[in-house]
Amino acid sequence: MPRRGVSAPALAWDTLLDLGDGPLPLRDRLERAVREAVQAGRIPAGAALPPSRALAETLGVSRWVVTETYGQLVAEGVLEATVGSGTRVPGSSLLADRSTLPLPAPPLRGEFRRPPFDLGPGVPDLRHVPRTQWANAVRHAVATLPDGELAVVDRLGHPLARTAVAAYLMRSRRAVAAPDDVVITHGATDAMTAIATGLHRAGHRSILVEDPSWPRLREVAAAAGLVPVPVPVDGDGVDVEGLVAAASRTGARAALLTPAHQFPTGAALAPGRRDAVVRWAREVDAVLVEDDYDAEFRYDRRPVAALQGMAPERIVLIGSLSKSVAPAFGLGWAVMPVSLRERVRLPETARPSVVDQAALARFIDSGDLERHLRAARGRFRRRRAALLVALQRELPALPVTGIAAGMHAVLLLPPGVRGADAAATAGELGVAVSALSRYRASAASPTPEALVLGYGNLGDAVVDEAVTRLARGIRSLE
Repeated sequence: MPRRGVSAPALAWDTLLDLGDGPLPLRDRLERAVREAVQAGRIPAGAALPPSRALAETLGVSRWVVTETYGQLVAEGVLEATVGSGTRVPGSSLLADRSTLPLPAPPLRGEFRRPPFDLGPGVPDLRHVPRTQWANAVRHAVATLPDGELAVVDRLGHPLARTAVAAYLMRSRRAVAAPDDVVITHGATDAMTAIATGLHRAGHRSILVEDPSWPRLREVAAAAGLVPVPVPVDGDGVDVEGLVAAASRTGARAALLTPAHQFPTGAALAPGRRDAVVRWAREVDAVLVEDDYDAEFRYDRRPVAALQGMAPERIVLIGSLSKSVAPAFGLGWAVMPVSLRERVRLPETARPSVVDQAALARFIDSGDLERHLRAARGRFRRRRAALLVALQRELPALPVTGIAAGMHAVLLLPPGVRGADAAATAGELGVAVSALSRYRASAASPTPEALVLGYGNLGDAVVDEAVTRLARGIRSLE
């Protein structure tokens, strides 16, 4: 048992040691194998080697061979032996031939490093991920899952997770959802992959998409064989008259929409347009895929209900923990009625692990998800307000658009300043932003020159400095 406050050593008990053949005695061959493993870094500094009896049994040699080997390498300083801690590689890595030591570990790859002034959209507050609550949910899942349920991953998801998600969506999004309607996925991308593949198998060859919109889901649909058909978006959400016209022109009978909070424009689908798009879907026997993007975060009023509740027989509702908690959890869901699921023929893609699904159920049923969302909603409301104050101070002539919701806003740029140039200049100043043009579904679409400013992962203490740097970059381009 390690002393209180002292970390237990890493174990290297399963390190593969090749003794090889040859005329050398077994002790010499084992000594060479251990020395090479240490010098190559396969047994890292501080790692504990197996007890002599255990290693002897593993290698099929006498215990004397192992104890002699350990003794020789301890004498040379390659290993160290401490009463109560066994034999290990010295933490200070004091080896005879330092030229053979592995180079220091490289720094984290770029995708793991967030910029110091993070105005990148689509990222939640990574400083407030509910790690303890999730760890408790995982422990509960491991402790309570019956033995037999550890052997099989259900094609559509574990019943615990499907039941919990259905109940949560009914009360929080006013969705019409029974457990049998829920499919547990790795996230919105995984759900869209399955849905697009199913639509293609059912005979669909195109899908109507908002322009601009998040590109990943469009790309997934295209990879499944569906041609994305752009439909313009304005301050009231997707242009339903344009959608109907595009459908008539192309024969499309499927659409991917974000009614609650359109990305990236920040608009909510107006009530009249909600009615119109549902009416169109029923008239032409169409399928609507509703991406419930950051619908949990509305600051000026209660979140609008999911469109799915208006036509549950016609609409697939997809969501995930990626924007509400963190992308690393890799958990999401799709809600569709049995009749639609059979018609779309959802493929048997790999589902998340049973343990993760049971943990998701516990995370929801315990109220931890909703407590986290309530706290996040308060943080984002305050941060958005601080961002708007800073923008008004530094860039008073530039309009900010988008409803008071979600984790992003849109900043229109001065005449003559391109969004791509402004984003690149801001990046040189340590500020991550995205140009609105990045999200165009068609190169010909008349997207205004603007920046999408995400504030989900922006530290409260650096809001003013981030905006000051952004303003400096924009002014340098005028």
